Amino acid sequence: MFRFICVIIFLVLFLILSIPVFLVEWLIGKVNRKARDYSSLRIVQWGFKMILKMTGVQATVIGEENIPDEPVLFIGNHRSFFDILLTYSRCKRLTGYIAKKEMEHIPSLSTWMRFVYCLFLDRANPKEGLKTILQAIDYVKKGISICIFPEGTRNKGEELSLLPFKDGAFKIASKTNCAIIPISMNNTAAIFENQFPRIRKVKVVVEYGKPIYIKDLAPEDKKHIGTYVQNVIQETINKNACLIQE
Repeated sequence: MFRFICVIIFLVLFLILSIPVFLVEWLIGKVNRKARDYSSLRIVQWGFKMILKMTGVQATVIGEENIPDEPVLFIGNHRSFFDILLTYSRCKRLTGYIAKKEMEHIPSLSTWMRFVYCLFLDRANPKEGLKTILQAIDYVKKGISICIFPEGTRNKGEELSLLPFKDGAFKIASKTNCAIIPISMNNTAAIFENQFPRIRKVKVVVEYGKPIYIKDLAPEDKKHIGTYVQNVIQETINKNACLIQE
């Protein structure tokens, strides 16, 4: 419970004390947009790293060398709020995450999210959802990576289970020819969700798979790209389950 209280206090203070920083970032952006983009990225990453340090989580990270130095579509399984912290804190390039629409209404947090190119997906409105995907496609064309969890929500099932991947997310790759980087995460729900509201010091595994280019796949795999990537992630989390026990 102590870790949970520390994280909440830090998060509230960060969101409040960073309000004047928005003005500084806005002014930087007027002079040099790229400098503002990367300074915002590093500020948010610093906050995430501090929270992860408070949790005491021990992360084994595999395959970061598989990420090419180009805009990509990150596709990951999703079991915890901490999936975002674990992966975003390691992004070297500008990367926008696709989040649920409800987060757009959280003061200060939503401002930071916009600064780092996050998009808000209205899952109940297909028309608005398509606009979000089109905006993500535009971001990739401008050199900004996108990360999405195509299960559509946090999976609360068995540890090694996956919800069906929604195909809409993969239009970002098919329309831009960017690489898909699978992100496979093990044991992240054990940090917080499995014993809410307590936060536990646990081992997690994050593995970045080899780039998948849709144009290089067999016709049948292109047709069912969501299932193809889901199978890659499923095989990886099955493989890495033993690392949690070590």
